[in-house]
Amino acid sequence: MTITLRPHQRKALNEMLAYDKGQLIIPTGGGKTLCMIHDIVENQKYIDNGSTIVVVAPRILLAEQLCSEFLEVIDTTHTHVMHVHSGETSHFSTTKAEKINLFVNTARTAGENVVIFTTYHSLHRLVEADIEVNTIYFDEAHNSVQRNFFPATEYFSNDADRCYFFTATPKHSLSIYKAGMNDAEVYGKVICNIPAPTLVEQGYILPPKVVVKQLDMVQDKQMIADRDCQNLIETIDENSLDKILIAARSTKQIIKLLSQSDFRKELSERGYSCLYITSKTGAIIDGQKVNREVFFDTLNAWGKDPSKKFVVLHHSILSEGINVSGLEAVLFMRNMDYIGISQSIGRVIRLGGSQKTFGLVCVPVYDKVGISTAKSVQAVVDTVFKQGQPAISVIRR
Repeated sequence: MTITLRPHQRKALNEMLAYDKGQLIIPTGGGKTLCMIHDIVENQKYIDNGSTIVVVAPRILLAEQLCSEFLEVIDTTHTHVMHVHSGETSHFSTTKAEKINLFVNTARTAGENVVIFTTYHSLHRLVEADIEVNTIYFDEAHNSVQRNFFPATEYFSNDADRCYFFTATPKHSLSIYKAGMNDAEVYGKVICNIPAPTLVEQGYILPPKVVVKQLDMVQDKQMIADRDCQNLIETIDENSLDKILIAARSTKQIIKLLSQSDFRKELSERGYSCLYITSKTGAIIDGQKVNREVFFDTLNAWGKDPSKKFVVLHHSILSEGINVSGLEAVLFMRNMDYIGISQSIGRVIRLGGSQKTFGLVCVPVYDKVGISTAKSVQAVVDTVFKQGQPAISVIRR
């Protein structure tokens, strides 16, 4: 498969070839995965005795998605794939240090390559395996500063030959007690920073449009689900939306919306399917429980189908990294931190059909409740899409 890189991706790749360590700040939808893939392809030209590549993702789902995207391009004739996490996969998978070591060293002794897909939760297993790592890519690298993940991150920053941190939303720290990506010894300097307005101007992503909707405050808790239902249905109707992501405050809010209101009935009457996924309920499509692979395969297929209308609800699983084609709008029912907001907006600014000219971002506001969410969303949009700066979150203590 031939890879055609965009100018900003070529710029990122050139910086990776020039530096052995560093941060690459690329907006959501900017195609950072292709940068990793092409970096592997370029470097394998110069390696005769095999190499070990590690790709770190925040979730098992994203590790599996990255693996699929990598294998569409990489020649696996002399490359072996391993997953190190607790999820199910068709590839060899283990979290046992001795098995990881045996797999890698057997391939390397034969002069062949190994690509390992893992998560931040399981990265310490690779430390325990005591393997030589030539290149490691940290996807959604802002996750690496978490207390449980940072020791393994720091280890490979020092131990791997080449180390790259990809994110659209860097996380810095002003505390001497907590890690941050402004620690240049661990994370290197920013070797590539692609402003979002540049990608909008070049037609690679769409600008977001923020709409704030004023709602009446409801005192009776039994009527909250009805109010949320009415708000969501009105927003869908008013904006003629076909493919919508809804960010809920909690799993409980999703369940109440679906069980205590006519939301599903209203969607069905309009020809929409309803999907939701949470860590508590699992994955549900039109009332039927399915495994996650079926859920995401269906979601991507429907996203690419111009005739299909659907609403997908989630609490946090879909906000980061997961690529879903065709989403037109994100409707917030909850406040999020800077990173969560930026990542959620990133789900709807990818190019869609010829009619899609912006990604719609809707925020409900009732009295003082919701005003902070609206302000936070607008602040992210102003920072990223007007000022051209990344949405940096700061740990202050």
